[in-house]
Amino acid sequence: MSQVPQFRRTLAVRAGVTALLVLSAPASFAATDSTTFAVTATVLSTCAVAASPLAFGNYSMAQVDSSAPVLVTCTNGTTYTVGLSAGVGTGASVASRKLTGPASQALTYSLYGDVGRTTVWGQTIGVDTVAGTGNGAAQTLTVYGRVPASQGPGPGAYTDTITVTLTY
Repeated sequence: MSQVPQFRRTLAVRAGVTALLVLSAPASFAATDSTTFAVTATVLSTCAVAASPLAFGNYSMAQVDSSAPVLVTCTNGTTYTVGLSAGVGTGASVASRKLTGPASQALTYSLYGDVGRTTVWGQTIGVDTVAGTGNGAAQTLTVYGRVPASQGPGPGAYTDTITVTLTY
């Protein structure tokens, strides 16, 4: 019998010590850790150009005017210039372009950057090109053409090819 009270006393002491340890232990919380990472992107200056044909139609010794759009699409804030070549007609310059027809005959014409047809549109940046700043959408630039009156080439179809150069 003496062992039972001793056993109960030992058990009671152990229970008391365990209760003290549980009560004196710090509160238990879930542990966390965190970090960060960078997210980056680089927006490049890009541009694209598209042009439609410029058709003067029929010429019968009277002045003929026409126009055609050039579409420029550049990323927002990208500055650009658009130049037009002299064309492929023999003896052509940006001030006096040449449509070539039958038997190598020529019909002189000019291309302008303004509706009044006073500013020849050429290919020298800062001199006779058209400048702009992209906004992320297609921007329409209009090419204004004129075939002056009183030219006397023979009948037939006359053509030229202009190269549009977009610099950005």
